Amino acid sequence: MAEVLKHHKARKRFGQNFLNDDFWINKIAEAVDPKEGQKIIEIGPGQAALTKELIAGAKHIYCVEIDRDLAAWLRTKFTPEQLTVLEADALKFDWRDFAAEEKIRVVGNLPYNISSPLLFKLSEISDRVVDQHFMLQKEVVDRMVAAPGSKAYGRLSVMLQRKYRMVKLFDVPPEAFTPAPKVMSSVVRMIPIQNPAEVDEETFHQVVAASFAMRRKTLKNNLAKWISPEMMEEAGIKPEQRAESVPLENFIRLARLVHAAGISIVLPGQVQPD
Repeated sequence: MAEVLKHHKARKRFGQNFLNDDFWINKIAEAVDPKEGQKIIEIGPGQAALTKELIAGAKHIYCVEIDRDLAAWLRTKFTPEQLTVLEADALKFDWRDFAAEEKIRVVGNLPYNISSPLLFKLSEISDRVVDQHFMLQKEVVDRMVAAPGSKAYGRLSVMLQRKYRMVKLFDVPPEAFTPAPKVMSSVVRMIPIQNPAEVDEETFHQVVAASFAMRRKTLKNNLAKWISPEMMEEAGIKPEQRAESVPLENFIRLARLVHAAGISIVLPGQVQPD
């Protein structure tokens, strides 16, 4: 078993579940295949189970750790030549500045409570990323890679599939962690698409969010306040369809038409733009 930091209790507010099974640690490290000279950053290294394997291959990596106690411990565990500890919240971290000079590889056992917003934040710098390897709740990974027509296909699928080629690599059982989560985890590989389809980002986000706002309703019902059936048909979408059956390319077409028409979609709880 991997070394466990004594006297440190996993903090629920940080969504901490520490990977401590050598078989799975090595399997993830092999999937990442870190090499010297690559700029690798690990999100939430925790008790450094995977960190040491990444350093073994890359010689030096960066990490983002929000837990002050763990950040301090990591600085005693590794030299600055091995690990640069960035004590920060990954959701507030300036990822574009970090990747400004050189493209990065991102690795992490992402806390379940911030996984979706963090994936969306990282998608903003997909042009500066070589690849991403994440361990997430199995349900989240299934949604990320889902195809149109499946129950798992949704907003997360559409938003990420526009930016990445993604493949689910393998599942990791709860007993591989301390404390053991109540759900199965999965590891996903995300490779940014070199030239993703061009579309206004905010409009695309709003169209997709509104389309999936109420999954059981048809798009005609979900979008009636802003988008006409004729515009949907022009985008290759039948108004009677549900969002879960619409391929990515049709959402892109619809968002382009909505943007060209100057239509502003504001969902409940959002502020009308000036």
